[in-house]
Amino acid sequence: MSQQIEAAKKLAAFTAVDNHVKPTDKFIGIGSGSTVPYVVDRILQQGEEVNKDRIFLPTGFQSRQLIVNGGLRLGDVSQYTHIDVTIDGADEVDSNLNCIKGGGACQLQEKVLAEAANTFIVVADFRKKSSILGTSWKQGVPIEVAPGAYAPMLERLKKMGSPNAALRMAKMKAGPVVTDNGNFVIDAPFSEEDYKNPKELLVKLKMLTGVVEVGLFCDMAKAAYFGNEDGSVSVRWSDGKTEEVQAH
Repeated sequence: MSQQIEAAKKLAAFTAVDNHVKPTDKFIGIGSGSTVPYVVDRILQQGEEVNKDRIFLPTGFQSRQLIVNGGLRLGDVSQYTHIDVTIDGADEVDSNLNCIKGGGACQLQEKVLAEAANTFIVVADFRKKSSILGTSWKQGVPIEVAPGAYAPMLERLKKMGSPNAALRMAKMKAGPVVTDNGNFVIDAPFSEEDYKNPKELLVKLKMLTGVVEVGLFCDMAKAAYFGNEDGSVSVRWSDGKTEEVQAH
């Protein structure tokens, strides 16, 4: 199964790059997640001549390393605020292209680069495709919070309908996960009813004092590419159109 999943990620990434990263694109956002290395691989295959004048902007440590290790020119969104296209992964995508992101604790930088891009594209494998958020991603909505606000935030979230909201703890050290911005992450699962209107949920969460960013990406993606087990790629578009693409 693991080989099928990796092959599916590669198919989705390659197809998305072929369709959306054009030779004329000069400023390119590189996201985070397990599918993104294949995005960079495909960009490198476009050739040194195409890539020599491009600027690549990372969403976090992983994507920064991919850019540097690939010999690509690294930039920062504080220098280059206009991005032609950003390609990123997702933890789950619903039928309207709303996404849960932040499983890797990079949701703030990911959202900045997604909003700065003319075109925001999501790449993932078939496991991330859902009709309603929360179907496959059970961990909850990742919420980046200021460290001093996490305890009262947990109480607020429980009253809002997330009784199992919890501070995300690091696996290899004693203590919480700390983001690239020095903040904590709370994972807050909600009910199916709440996930039916993710934009409304996003607004409620953003209004909580101490919230830095919320891992709900609503009305942002132009398309989502899902690599399937059978070697095809399913594409969902923001206008509701869907299609199946046989990968090259």
